[in-house]
Amino acid sequence: KKKKKIQPGIMFNKKKNNDKEENIMNTENTSENPTENVENTDAAANVTEQAPELTAEEKLQAEVQQLNDKYLRLYAEFDNYKRRTQKERVELLQTAGKDVIVSLLPVLDDFDRALKAMESASEVAPVKEGVLLVSTKLKNTLAQKGLKDVESISQPFNTDFHEAITNIPAPTEELKGKVIDEVEKGYTLNDNVIRFAKVVVGA
Repeated sequence: KKKKKIQPGIMFNKKKNNDKEENIMNTENTSENPTENVENTDAAANVTEQAPELTAEEKLQAEVQQLNDKYLRLYAEFDNYKRRTQKERVELLQTAGKDVIVSLLPVLDDFDRALKAMESASEVAPVKEGVLLVSTKLKNTLAQKGLKDVESISQPFNTDFHEAITNIPAPTEELKGKVIDEVEKGYTLNDNVIRFAKVVVGA
């Protein structure tokens, strides 16, 4: 029997073809691997970028800290307001009567001049006239500040304005329950009673 001779060129071509196919497969695998590597890198970066979530206790602690800071700021503002208002109140009390005192200074000057004139006065009439002028000036000055007399004589007794110190028999029927005499004058300041009139009431 004759054996078939295999040509060396055919074996070499088959081997060469197999090597090419393996190289192609390896190349494809190599081209796929970079994509997987990129995806893995991106996933790792995302994990690194995500900040750890706070627990419920940590969130509560953060809220408490914010509220505490807000409370401290409000307390400081209120304390400053309180100090400022106290200072203003003290200043107001110290200078509350300043306008009245300033307005009374001219009247005080008139009294000083009247007293000086009385030292060398030989007649009573000029002195009396001077005192009346000063008294009128004083009443007008106080009236400009809102001071008014409380009317009492022959007026019905009114506990809002009068304080009865005693009762006496009324001389007439019309004066029963009315003010017969005034012991001390009463005053109102801007329609508010600052002193009740002390009166005698007819019974």
